[in-house]
Amino acid sequence: MNQKMNKIQNIIFDLGGVLLNIDYNLTREAFENLGVVGFDEMYSQATADKLFQKLETGEISEEDFYKELNRCTGLNLSPMEIQQAWNAMLLDFREESLDFLDEIHGKYKLFLLSNTNFIHMNAFNKIYHSKRRTKEFDNYFNKAFYSCKMGFRKPDDVCYACLINEVNIDPEKTLFIDDSFANIAAAKRAKMQAIHLLPGTKIEDLEL
Repeated sequence: MNQKMNKIQNIIFDLGGVLLNIDYNLTREAFENLGVVGFDEMYSQATADKLFQKLETGEISEEDFYKELNRCTGLNLSPMEIQQAWNAMLLDFREESLDFLDEIHGKYKLFLLSNTNFIHMNAFNKIYHSKRRTKEFDNYFNKAFYSCKMGFRKPDDVCYACLINEVNIDPEKTLFIDDSFANIAAAKRAKMQAIHLLPGTKIEDLEL
């Protein structure tokens, strides 16, 4: 670990692109195949419109999300069609990265902070349990925070403040790891140290 990181007591991990392999293009292509035009303007790694922000902060139910998406697109897609297209981005867990969490768990307090929604939560938990496991996914962490349960999402400053206050950690002794530059910038505003995990890099490659 470099000198700047030598006082780290806590590490906060993102989920998608850090512990779970994802491909936004698969969801974009799936929606385009269903007739949705300009899906990138609605949702991407960098942005989410009001409908998807509501979904990721738990402000809209799964059923109402399906109805509103049809209203916005002018289509008449079934809930199953929308669900399958929305979940298409979710691939598989990085098993070596999960093993690495076990390795460092006694050294740091570990937390998860993920922008997600109840549709994806159901899906990635099924992916996780498609292999034999000795514990639940959330048990890798001292506490897991999901935007749809918190009511806030990254990179909103209040999202970071909520986590810091709830678990009573010192942000200056906390490392935040995410694959989104905007989320990294927000963590730095919250006085955390931060690592932008670039494509092709895994957490087990970091000197933690």
